[in-house]
Amino acid sequence: MVSQALNLGLRGLQFLWTLLIMALVGNMIATSYAGDPSIVNYTMFVSVFAMLSLFYLIPTTLKPDFSFHPALTVALDAINTLLFLCGAIALAAYLGVHSCNNRSYTLTNLVTNGSVDTEKRCREAQASTAFLWFGFAAFAASLFFSIVSSRGSVNMRGGIRRGGPSMSQV
Repeated sequence: MVSQALNLGLRGLQFLWTLLIMALVGNMIATSYAGDPSIVNYTMFVSVFAMLSLFYLIPTTLKPDFSFHPALTVALDAINTLLFLCGAIALAAYLGVHSCNNRSYTLTNLVTNGSVDTEKRCREAQASTAFLWFGFAAFAASLFFSIVSSRGSVNMRGGIRRGGPSMSQV
């Protein structure tokens, strides 16, 4: 069984990365003047979904009795891992690899072009991409540990009992 301190440390890192992503993308949305591309909105969705998930996952990490079902922890970790991976790949693909000091790049890029200060918006988007990758790694590790710890406690078979009676009457 995985130690509770390791799980709590991972949940704390997930909370930190999610909070940073939410703050950076929220600032990108707040300072935009002509709307935002779909990838910015998706990244905000990822951070909000992860934060709502963590409101359930952190208490169940502290006390496993709070869990509705052990498979729910595995499912939420798997969904968050997938969402963070997709968000990190997509935002990195939209940004490309360029310097935020390159004015012609920031004025023509779909993500960075929506603000008066395009260099600041570019740096926020690049930082969000990095934090999405860190969050992906944290959720992937939690997913692994959730699967390992729930293997013995989740009954994936149906309720049909096979075999003979467990006690014989005398």
